[in-house]
Amino acid sequence: MTAYVCSLKAASQTIPVTNANGDYYVVRFPYGTESYDDHGMHNPGQPDGITSAYPDARSGLIWPQHDAWAELYALMYWEAEDYTELRDRFVRDPLDLSTGYDSTCTEDRAITPGGQYIAKTWGMFVHPATPVGLLVQHNAPTSVKLTLAEFKIAYHL
Repeated sequence: MTAYVCSLKAASQTIPVTNANGDYYVVRFPYGTESYDDHGMHNPGQPDGITSAYPDARSGLIWPQHDAWAELYALMYWEAEDYTELRDRFVRDPLDLSTGYDSTCTEDRAITPGGQYIAKTWGMFVHPATPVGLLVQHNAPTSVKLTLAEFKIAYHL
């Protein structure tokens, strides 16, 4: 049995104010700094023929290599700011590139004093040519920093 793993990590990035449509923001990850991506699931040269450059929205995508049951993991450290709610979700095809936007594991949280430190895990089916992403939003009146973000996928064949 082979383990397929992609583990992404990003330092501070600014999450903009949620627009009037309530859209979520794709968390972005630099290329070439992965703690692990031996199977090329987070490459700038993407399977649909487009080349991505960090920090474009495509830099937040992981492209699974197989049809599989996968475990997704996320870690988010939010700076303390003027918000009362944070939301996050995992999404298949968050940019509508192949099969269409399909969100799962959406969570919203009431805020505690200070920064917010969130870890989440979710199992779901993944497919080749259907990227997955970690998306977030907040209700602050100004942009907020996500001071650390990690996004990981793991499955076995």
